[in-house]
Amino acid sequence: MRRYSHSEPAPAMLPGQQRKDWATIKTLLPYLWAYKGRVLLALAFLVGAKLANVGVPLVLKHLVDYLTLGPNQARALLVMPVGLLLAYGLLRLSTTLFTELREFVFAKVTQRAVRTIALKVFRHLHSLSLRFHLNRQTGGMTRDIERGTRSVSSLVSYTLFSILPTLIEISLVIGYLVLQYDIWFSVITAGALVTYIAFTVVVTEWRTHFRRSMNEFDSKANSKAIDSLINYETVKYFSNEELEARRYDQGLQSYESAAIKSQTSLSLLNTGQSLIIAAAVTLILWRATSGVIDGSMSLGDLVLVNAFMIQLYIPLNFLGVIYREIKQSLADMERLFSLLEQEREVDDAPHAMPLAISGATVRFEHVDFFYEKNRQILFDVDFTIAAGTTTAVVGHSGSGKSTLARLLFRFYDIEAGRITIDGQELRDITQGSLRQAIGIVPQDTVLFNDTIEYNIGYGKPGATKEEIIAAARAASIHDFIVSLPEGYETMVGERGLKLSGGEKQRVAIARTLLKNPAILIFDEATSALDSRSEQAIQAQLKEIAKDRTTLVIAHRLSTIADAAQILVMDHGRIVERGTHAGLLAAQGVYAQMWARQQARKTPGTSEVDSSEPDADMADPSTAVA
Repeated sequence: MRRYSHSEPAPAMLPGQQRKDWATIKTLLPYLWAYKGRVLLALAFLVGAKLANVGVPLVLKHLVDYLTLGPNQARALLVMPVGLLLAYGLLRLSTTLFTELREFVFAKVTQRAVRTIALKVFRHLHSLSLRFHLNRQTGGMTRDIERGTRSVSSLVSYTLFSILPTLIEISLVIGYLVLQYDIWFSVITAGALVTYIAFTVVVTEWRTHFRRSMNEFDSKANSKAIDSLINYETVKYFSNEELEARRYDQGLQSYESAAIKSQTSLSLLNTGQSLIIAAAVTLILWRATSGVIDGSMSLGDLVLVNAFMIQLYIPLNFLGVIYREIKQSLADMERLFSLLEQEREVDDAPHAMPLAISGATVRFEHVDFFYEKNRQILFDVDFTIAAGTTTAVVGHSGSGKSTLARLLFRFYDIEAGRITIDGQELRDITQGSLRQAIGIVPQDTVLFNDTIEYNIGYGKPGATKEEIIAAARAASIHDFIVSLPEGYETMVGERGLKLSGGEKQRVAIARTLLKNPAILIFDEATSALDSRSEQAIQAQLKEIAKDRTTLVIAHRLSTIADAAQILVMDHGRIVERGTHAGLLAAQGVYAQMWARQQARKTPGTSEVDSSEPDADMADPSTAVA
């Protein structure tokens, strides 16, 4: 007997765990570099825009100098200003033109990266095990995905279209100042930049944990809100609207507190940045004014330096905001990429092959399984479902019946033993082909918030209307559907709440019939139906199960009396097995359960009273003969 151990899913990233910023950027870069031609062309347009932008003050300087010439140079005024004015206008136009061309070329890169990452995360989440999704709050996870994908666009925009252009412009300006003017101009400019950047980085790093706290509290509040709204009826049943409002408000209060601290610290950041910029501009203008007075600089030079400072002031004034947004974007992307890092607990083996059906014999061979290391669910479970036959499983709640269906779908890997279909072990075949061969009608049917036609057609994407109607007829729901004002186009509501339990169950049966699988699982498939509907559907289920391997997890024993094999489970073990007649004759646990159900039959009906759904599945050790 071989023993396997499945790997535990990687724990979700805690708020205090910071993914390295460079690691996040490194993860993002391949998605952008897939369009390297567009990236390089956009960068060329970016440089062109900045060269044109720096050229504007230079033209302005020469224009002012020419306009301040003496009378003996009057003749030059007839020609030069016209050329300078045209150059000024052309450079202004070039700045805008190159900027828009950059946006046009790079738009596809950004949006395709966002789309690719979002789709990859979506696919990856579907590939993760059921254990991961049971431990994860869907509301918080969807908010993480939403913020993360939005931050991809923000990060690209801020880094390539704000930080990089600003650095290019600063380099050009400082280079010109070094070559043309007193060294103090470049010293003051460079000193102000270093001071500004250092102050911005230090304060923003300090502020980042406020943003992380805001994200965490926002996700928690959103999770509580979605969980409460999904369980709307339960809230109403217990009149707990105020309780839910208080729970939601607790999250909002925590978010409010973190947001106030974030805004207060932002005011400190903005004030410090403005002080540094104001001091630098004042010193630069003082040096320029002194140069004009002593004759070492012209009036055009004063205008040029002032224009340079104005052009640098605007992006520098936003540099702190941009840096903060970049840090916030990186923080938002942490959770998005951490989802991609979640390891698949159940994954296809490298050698996995598609399932080849030749009868669909299902075999559980000495299977052990537990959801948690200290809580074993199945103990040495061993049985065979012969091809084309029906095996029923009964037992009290928690005995492990539904776990058999989850293992057959390979939502989890077993700890010991083997599960095979036609001799092929589940771990040696692809999950896609395995699940394509199995159809299930679960006890708790959840539908998509779409039309009835869509929900039935989900069993076979691309099915024709005639095929969907045929499946609905087989599930005895067609007449009900056509009686609705909108027929098959009727919306079922969130999780199918606009339909009754029995109607949802019949939609689920029709959906499985349309899939036409080789193996069928009925997990208490008729538990939500009344006696009349159940009798009608049971006949249909027996008919479609004739040539299929079928596993029936049952509550009402009368529905599985003609099964080829009945397994009785108790605390994860098979305690009895046989046919209905054989088990009754054995006078064991099954016989006691049958007797209790027969005693609870309502007079004048052929089915048991289901007001106590678990009563007949009580611990067999407490049964009375």
